[in-house]
Amino acid sequence: MGNFVQRDGFGSAAEIESIDRFDAAWQVRGHGPRLSAVRKAAEDVRNRFVFGARALCVRSLPITTLAYPTKYAFWGAAYSPAPYVVMTHRALLVQFHQRGQLKTLLFNPTDDVASRETPYFKRMIRQVGDYVAFNLLAKKFDSLEHQLSQLGLAPGDIDYVAFDHFHTQDLRSLLGTKDGEYASRFPKAKLLAPAVEWDDWDDLHPMQRAWFVADGKKDVRTENVVLTEGDFWVGDGVLLLSTPGHTSGNQTLFINTSDGVWGCSENGTCADSWTPIESRIRGLSGLCRRQDMDVILNANTPELGATQYTSMVLERTLVDRLNSNPGFCQMFPSSEVTPSPISMGLRPTVVHGNMVYGEVTRVDTRVAPREASWDRPVVSAE
Repeated sequence: MGNFVQRDGFGSAAEIESIDRFDAAWQVRGHGPRLSAVRKAAEDVRNRFVFGARALCVRSLPITTLAYPTKYAFWGAAYSPAPYVVMTHRALLVQFHQRGQLKTLLFNPTDDVASRETPYFKRMIRQVGDYVAFNLLAKKFDSLEHQLSQLGLAPGDIDYVAFDHFHTQDLRSLLGTKDGEYASRFPKAKLLAPAVEWDDWDDLHPMQRAWFVADGKKDVRTENVVLTEGDFWVGDGVLLLSTPGHTSGNQTLFINTSDGVWGCSENGTCADSWTPIESRIRGLSGLCRRQDMDVILNANTPELGATQYTSMVLERTLVDRLNSNPGFCQMFPSSEVTPSPISMGLRPTVVHGNMVYGEVTRVDTRVAPREASWDRPVVSAE
């Protein structure tokens, strides 16, 4: 069951409700039987979630573009001589009711400057040079703070922060440090951090070291860090579910919108990743047909590939299909492959781009119709 890990000096979030629907499924022995059990659990959760309350608003906020190896982006399946794709990394702003109160979540508010200390990208920058790295490959967008201000929000209006995983993250500017060198960007926000990955960061496996900023949580203030295990109903129309594999604590944000359920993670790199049979990227459909596969992994960390595959099936089972192209599901990659001259032949069949739902509200003047709960019976649409 989803729960909070209590440790001295860390925060708590009793207002967030745990979900136990996936607990037994993830404990099933054998990767094949576990895949079937997780898929069935996702169907059950979807049947409750899709007919429940919706989030109030969603906005995607672009942070940066980056070059990423093609062999990782498409698990080596794509037929292309291009060594890199270009991805656009975005945060999501989500507003929702939580027991009748307006809450605001930022998902993946990456410090793109600090993330350059990620060992893999640090080596790449040295190889291609600063001009290519920062002028040709990386596009700079307005800061998150500026984008929030344009929406009428201040840093102090953010209630929660979460990341799909901690690759490339430096939390010192997010949380502030005990010695005062860094101030907190979002001083009231609680960071929802999977305990297993928080702990892994202290002693990284060699297959993970290239993707973590080694000092990324050194000396951070932890009073606003909420250590979690499992799955959570964050508020009306918002779930945060454990999807391990890409990292030990990988998690996916699910949002119920007027177009149905969306998910956001970096398990895949574009819409084609979750429905590769429909892909026009050469190689993806053929590989999946030959090997009877349903998804293509974002595979820079392959040591838990079977588990990541199961997590991606969980994601595609829980979300809806695109109204504009029903062959593809509503999974929004936190870092999405976007068309670029350096990656000819690797244009995704569907590019999601931005996500916009509802109206951003700073002061809650609306009254929630009820105190929602994950365990409250949901009336079917039938």
